[in-house]
Amino acid sequence: QVRLVESGGGLVQPGGSLRLSCTASRGILSFATMGWYRQAPGKERYWIATITNEGYTTFVDSVEGRFTITRDIAKNTVDLQMSNLTPEGTAMYFCVARSRRGGDITSHWGQGTQVTVRS
Repeated sequence: QVRLVESGGGLVQPGGSLRLSCTASRGILSFATMGWYRQAPGKERYWIATITNEGYTTFVDSVEGRFTITRDIAKNTVDLQMSNLTPEGTAMYFCVARSRRGGDITSHWGQGTQVTVRS
């Protein structure tokens, strides 16, 4: 059973920065990809960023250049560094790890961490 625990959420002013961390219960190189999603109140969860097993990163256009995703293999963590946050960034942020076995992909989700962006 994979467990993912997010941390680092909180209240930040517009234009500010915040760093979220996701800690996995097993080695992160065992996953094909890890990433972050966010879900604002009353809206669907949507993808923000991914880091592959090879270390390649991709981002949704709206955060490109403001967010970075990094990993610490020794600590089994994947971090999301967010800069120049706007109120639209207010959401619950979820970490996801996807493992692959043959043709099957399994998604493992954390419980989320709340980010609130307001003055």
